Amino acid sequence: MTELPEPAEAPPALGVVLDADRGSLPYALVHGEALVACAAWALGEAGVLPLDLGTPWSVVQEAEEPLVLHDALCPMTPPGYLAECVARAVAEDTVVVGVRPVTDTVKHVEGEQVGATVDRAGLLALASPVVLPASVVAALPGWPGTDLVAVVGELATRFPVASVEAPASARRVADLDDLAVLEALTSPGG
Repeated sequence: MTELPEPAEAPPALGVVLDADRGSLPYALVHGEALVACAAWALGEAGVLPLDLGTPWSVVQEAEEPLVLHDALCPMTPPGYLAECVARAVAEDTVVVGVRPVTDTVKHVEGEQVGATVDRAGLLALASPVVLPASVVAALPGWPGTDLVAVVGELATRFPVASVEAPASARRVADLDDLAVLEALTSPGG
């Protein structure tokens, strides 16, 4: 049996787990642990130094390191994937965004009429992380925000952005039903 190589070690990086403006869901349990705790552990295992959103932006900029924005609603994102995203952001000096393919049926709606089905081939769902290379951190006037869709939209107007497909375990949960699916997906032997 061929052994897979270990993922490349990520360069030094700072990171935050985003739990603000997400209701109480970040404190629900997956495999007996709060989502926010699982996300924080993944950051640590990826070699990312955790910060608090209360850290002054000037301190973040002075570190001259990439910044990882990790959503608590993507609690089972593998540490190796986080490290790969950091390494790519540094190597390419680009914002790296974790995404998942859209699998739901999407329809056009005009007024109250449901119209044609949208081709999902070009659609992506934001996952986690969003990694800002040090050059982007240096160029921003302050913390980029906690709404990752808005953050990515704003960053894309000023900086290069690369989408990287995230593994299924990195999927975002929107409610307890999604959380039950994620827990089943990530159960040992599941």
